[in-house]
Amino acid sequence: MKTHQEHHEHHNNSNQMEHKGHSHDSHAHTDHTHHNHAHHHGNFKEIFFKSLPIGILIMLLSPFMGLTDTGLIHFAYADILVAILSTGLLFYGGKPFFQGAMHELKQKEPGMMALVSLGISVSYLYSIYAVIIRYTTGNHLMDFFFEFASLILIMLLGHWLEMKALGSATDARASLAELLPKEATLINDPNQTKQISITELQIGDKIRIQAGENIPADGKIIQGESRINEALLTGESKPILKKETDAVIGGSTNGEGQLIVEVTQIGQESFIQQIQDLVTQAQGEPSRAENLANKIASLLFYVAISAAFIAFVIWFIQEDLEIAITYMVTTLVIACPHALGLAIPLVVSRSTSIGAHRGLLIKDRNVYELTSKADYIILDKTGTLTTGEFKVLDTQIFSESMTNDEFIALLAGIEAGSSHPIAQSIIEYAQSQGIQAISFDDIQSISGSGVKGRLNGKEYRLISQKAWGEDLDIQVPAGATLSLLIADNEVLGSVALGDQLKSSSQRLISILKENQITPIMATGDNDSAAQEVAQHLDIDYHSNMTPQEKYDLVKSYQDKDNTVIMVGDGINDAPSLALADVGVAIGAGTQVAIDSADVILTQSDPGDIIDFVNLSVQTHRKMNQNLAWGAGYNFIAIPLAAGLLAPIGISLTPSMGAILMTASTIIVALNALTLKID
Repeated sequence: MKTHQEHHEHHNNSNQMEHKGHSHDSHAHTDHTHHNHAHHHGNFKEIFFKSLPIGILIMLLSPFMGLTDTGLIHFAYADILVAILSTGLLFYGGKPFFQGAMHELKQKEPGMMALVSLGISVSYLYSIYAVIIRYTTGNHLMDFFFEFASLILIMLLGHWLEMKALGSATDARASLAELLPKEATLINDPNQTKQISITELQIGDKIRIQAGENIPADGKIIQGESRINEALLTGESKPILKKETDAVIGGSTNGEGQLIVEVTQIGQESFIQQIQDLVTQAQGEPSRAENLANKIASLLFYVAISAAFIAFVIWFIQEDLEIAITYMVTTLVIACPHALGLAIPLVVSRSTSIGAHRGLLIKDRNVYELTSKADYIILDKTGTLTTGEFKVLDTQIFSESMTNDEFIALLAGIEAGSSHPIAQSIIEYAQSQGIQAISFDDIQSISGSGVKGRLNGKEYRLISQKAWGEDLDIQVPAGATLSLLIADNEVLGSVALGDQLKSSSQRLISILKENQITPIMATGDNDSAAQEVAQHLDIDYHSNMTPQEKYDLVKSYQDKDNTVIMVGDGINDAPSLALADVGVAIGAGTQVAIDSADVILTQSDPGDIIDFVNLSVQTHRKMNQNLAWGAGYNFIAIPLAAGLLAPIGISLTPSMGAILMTASTIIVALNALTLKID
């Protein structure tokens, strides 16, 4: 349960701490700018599909990776047509890569774009040279038009897939926007209404929402009551009963009743706009694995240049200029990062699809790596490990002359009229059992310990076990509060009320420990309630914590060079969610959750944390595997293509290199498709 102090401190701390929260990656802004620059060179989907028929035609007309003398389609002067088509493809399909390479070289950080540009430039220029030589001297030189076209198409496909994965965020924006009706029914006075566009709504306007309509804006109910379905926004599957003064969220669906709502938030401050801003922010955030891919490409760029230069010098000295140029060009073409270019986009695309089906919205894809190497996970108790609702968990009768129904009737009677959560839970429990509360005389509150009332000349008290003063041998459910019903000085029975453990909490703890992530519970609840839950789950805990103390707890682990995940409901946990290496908001139904967390799990279920951890671990593993395959091929093929081992009889022909290149690309694609979580 959240204390008033926690809510108060949240307002004082969340803004300043949120600002600090994502500073753990000092390269984030640099990488973000770099990444976006590459993606702003045109629409990769459009360029890919317009380049596709040209590229396929070039590949059909060209010798197949050096294995054939002619293309699958062959006619006189086909190579002239291929040269013309390749020139068009170079300037259209290759343009975004050349622009990206210029940016990388200006930054003195050659990477993927520079490497791709180098490969397509060399393969194109040498192939044009080969065609010219054929018609001027009659000598047949192998061209690289097939490799040229396939590289452009594969790299365009890779970038489009990556954008498509991020584009699911754009689709989410559109879906959220569609939740809002285009118009609202404005109430001018009690007898007059007017249909206006929701863009004309102002704070303080009163609007009418009929049964079955979507609510046009965030507001509070001033008349009526109804069950509101907020599932699409908060993940809460059950419609929630809302009454006068309760808040409603724009985009949620009104149930059976008519409501009059006063608008409280519009525009940028509305819940849906906050979600839309979140998914916009999610676009283009490079993960560390993507940066690693770029670093590998940068290394390959220098390795390829160096190996090509060495090969040219050695073969020029040993043979002649033509052979030296052939080895140099072969080396640079072999270095083309076909597989490397698809290594990360394919995994991200697959992971995004899986996450979307599981209700996982990841704002920052750095979390894949950070989660897979996390040392600690700090979990809020209320609403995360427990249901967050007071319920009657157990009753025990000590009086042999009393039935369970009579005991419940007495409990409900003595709590009648009280608005306390414990009282309400007992009354609701009696109603759910169809038990009529017994009417008491003269019910009074007992300061700090419970209530008392008179019935048939007897004094009854419902008080805590601590107030009773005797330690009774009673089994108490984890996290429960025990109250005793006493008639005069006889204990009639006990009722255990509490915040029940979620059914998936125990499995969550087991999975975390299996992944070498140490779970710690941090809660604002009292020590007794916290201890019961912690002992039941066999984890360490901290109780009576303010938002500032939770923040300090996260920082204390980070100061010891630990990677920390924080899971909370995004309200009083905002500062620590923002500070943690990975902040996970469960049941994202608040603006603060949106602002503070790196990951949002739309269902308030610990099972989703299991899915998130598994997805992160598996995604990071697949990224590393694909990078190893994609880069490993190049680092092995480049020296062989350069003929550096030819003196000892080990060499790599262009056709063999092309086969290896294709095989590597296929392996990377198939490996990405095998990504799954149980």
